[in-house]
Amino acid sequence: MGDALKTVTDFPRSIREVEDMGIVMPDGTRLSARVWLPQDAAEHPVPAVLEYIPYRKRDGTLPRDELMHPYVAGHGYACVRVDMRGNGDSDGLMTDEYTAQELQDACDVIAWLAAQPWCTGAVGMMGKSWGGFNCLQTAFLQPPALKAVISVCSTTDRFADDIHFKGGCLLGENFGWGAVMLSFSSRPADPALRPDWRADWLRRLEANPWLAPRWAAHQARDAYWQHGSICEDFARVQVPVLSIGGWADNYMNTVDALVRHVGAKGIIGPWVHQYPHTAVPGPAIGFLQEALRWWDRWLKGLPNGAEADPAMRAYMLHSAPPDASARHRAGHWVAEADWPSPQVTAQDLHLGVTADGGGILGQVETSGFERIVSTAQHLGLWAGEFFPMGLNAEMPGDQAPDDALSLCFDGPVLDAPLSLLGAARLRLRLASDQPLGLVVARLCDVAPDGTSVRIAHGMLNLCHRHDRAAPEPMTPGKAEEISFDLDQMAYRLSPGHRLRLALSNSYWPFLWPSPAKAQLTLTQGRLTLPLHQGGDSWSPPAPEAATPWAHRVLRKGQSRRCVETDLITGARALCVLEDGGDVENLSHGLCTGETLTERWEIHPDDPLSARATHVWEQRLSREAWRVRTQVTAQMFGDASHLHMHATLAAWEGDELIFSRDFKEKVPRRFV
Repeated sequence: MGDALKTVTDFPRSIREVEDMGIVMPDGTRLSARVWLPQDAAEHPVPAVLEYIPYRKRDGTLPRDELMHPYVAGHGYACVRVDMRGNGDSDGLMTDEYTAQELQDACDVIAWLAAQPWCTGAVGMMGKSWGGFNCLQTAFLQPPALKAVISVCSTTDRFADDIHFKGGCLLGENFGWGAVMLSFSSRPADPALRPDWRADWLRRLEANPWLAPRWAAHQARDAYWQHGSICEDFARVQVPVLSIGGWADNYMNTVDALVRHVGAKGIIGPWVHQYPHTAVPGPAIGFLQEALRWWDRWLKGLPNGAEADPAMRAYMLHSAPPDASARHRAGHWVAEADWPSPQVTAQDLHLGVTADGGGILGQVETSGFERIVSTAQHLGLWAGEFFPMGLNAEMPGDQAPDDALSLCFDGPVLDAPLSLLGAARLRLRLASDQPLGLVVARLCDVAPDGTSVRIAHGMLNLCHRHDRAAPEPMTPGKAEEISFDLDQMAYRLSPGHRLRLALSNSYWPFLWPSPAKAQLTLTQGRLTLPLHQGGDSWSPPAPEAATPWAHRVLRKGQSRRCVETDLITGARALCVLEDGGDVENLSHGLCTGETLTERWEIHPDDPLSARATHVWEQRLSREAWRVRTQVTAQMFGDASHLHMHATLAAWEGDELIFSRDFKEKVPRRFV
């Protein structure tokens, strides 16, 4: 967790909990809900707040659920945490993410909640990540009872800003998250709630999809990605939206998009992919108080002025030494009444070359230079995770090793602070010697001691230089103008530091490499920066939550993250161990545990040497009952195809009761 979290036990309304409330869909599928609501809700109905995700309310999200939902319920709401069909304790089967069935179920759940005698008929929807996505997607469908949304760490564009593609580049996380979902969805319902758990489990195992190849096959922004992307028609989102993100997470662009296009209120802090009352790096904020303020205004109609809050509240990071496990980031909050902010002006810096061949960022436009970008395939080992979850070196580390492998353009040493708020835009003139390729730009804060902190990054699959919906390969040797945005940022560089733009055409394992080692010839470039002139500040409430869950640690976990170099072959590998240990829930006796190992290996000179191997194990038990699942997933590529293999195995006690192999390949059309 982040900053000290105050535990609150005294609430305006006493609450009761229903651990398994059945919500039956029109097709007869029973969804299981855990509900917290005031004791007197039958006599004094309250609005409902729905969180609807596949991550298992009985064990998966239970620790965070018990911090949040009783707190909100104690202030006069019915908080409803629903397992999606095919997950946790709910019936049915899951086939993909954000399907039409998933979203229709959400609309049907909302209608069911609004009709309950303990509900006023007003429903809000909230969530982080998957739940942040589907609450926006549900708002897009306009169910009548949905009155407001709180979306945390989410996206408006499933192709451009999710774990599959970024700038049209295939993310390593596409494979990683495919392995995650194959593992997560392999677990059975709790026998204490589902007497038919075993038959249901076998149906789930048989139907469990290996989604990574399906996702990777859609290499253009086609109808598959348009579904569920609310950017297709922002005007359909008619309810008030509070959008929250974190600078250490790769969903930071959504806050800007929602504030601009649906009139949302935005808050973005220094955080990883977590709710901001528990997230690192600190400072954490009182997310639950902010949520209550939102719900009070839009679900209860209380005139608290939430609609007049600043359009954007952003935590501006200050220069600090690089730390991939930072517990706290120095900085200050800025509050912008309007967005885009009138306090931001554009400044152009031009890419140039000094007499001795060094790269510079300067005020004067230069031409006539020629620089080559053809970087080692292992560049990117210090990039961090797409969505870091905590402190285990998941955030970007010192960028100096990656900078040393990149083509760098440095600004002058600063004699005054430089504040940036918004997205930088990069324009390049370049040619490629290969039809398929990519370019990555990192904006870094370089300290006097040479350490380098990543401020923001951006990337472009060169096949997507004109149109994401209709990619086309480059013509080898033909110079073209390309442009793309780097991610949103709020950052203040200290005097004595300098700004660096680092360019590469590899970024492993953040991006899957192109099939052939390419050479880009750069002849011109311009970087447009969003300079912030200062403005109002914001003082957020301190973090609070309800009583943490009661549990006992049965086996302590461990974490490890290291970079290996094979001194014989020269191959490099990022190796990860995340062993969560095993714990017992003291409320209902369920024991759970999970372990993950990852290996991302590549040779510096060979993009086709890239190989990822992930192994996930899930463990569930109670007294004599014991089950376990294991997923082993591998990805590699050749010149024409991406190959993705997986094995799913399940044990009841010591008996192997299910095993299935997946072996798929995807044509490399644009990646």
